Amino acid sequence: MARILVQFAHPALEKSRVNRRLIAAVESLDFVTVNDLYEQYPDFDIDVNREQELLLAHDYVVLHHPFYWYSAPALIKQWEDLVLEHGWAYGRTGNALAGKRMLSVITTGGQREAYQETGANRYTIQQLLVPFEQTARLCRMEYLPPFVVHGSLRITEAEIEAAGARYRALLTLLATGQAAEYAAAQAPFLTDLAH
Repeated sequence: MARILVQFAHPALEKSRVNRRLIAAVESLDFVTVNDLYEQYPDFDIDVNREQELLLAHDYVVLHHPFYWYSAPALIKQWEDLVLEHGWAYGRTGNALAGKRMLSVITTGGQREAYQETGANRYTIQQLLVPFEQTARLCRMEYLPPFVVHGSLRITEAEIEAAGARYRALLTLLATGQAAEYAAAQAPFLTDLAH
């Protein structure tokens, strides 16, 4: 069974309705390690060796965070800058992460239709996540389609519960190898895989 590292970053978790429930839905899975970056590094002083060891010990890396200003909270960028070192994660001799898989799990305030070229945000989620995809590719990782929970500002309790169940089911499918064919097809979202 594959091991999954969830790199979780939410700078105001106490205010979150959706992300708290998503993490609660997956943290008890035996093959999942939830690494809460804001809890671990409230001062942004990242332990690079610890983080690199976590990456080496897992097959999948999930960047789970709210989608802030079309990107990630600041600690994700700090983590990338320090942990994904040249010569370790990328570059001529940087092969530590080669063959691993990465995906984004994000929540957005806007509805799904807002993230289209004709929508309010003018770009698709896939277009806006290109920096994460390119980071994965630079590190010789496979980047999978994202798992997205849209409309988090207006989502109902039942919808949050359903999203948590889908997230848990998706990670189970990834860990057991049952989602590989779907992911390889480059469908736009993994969100709908585990209904």
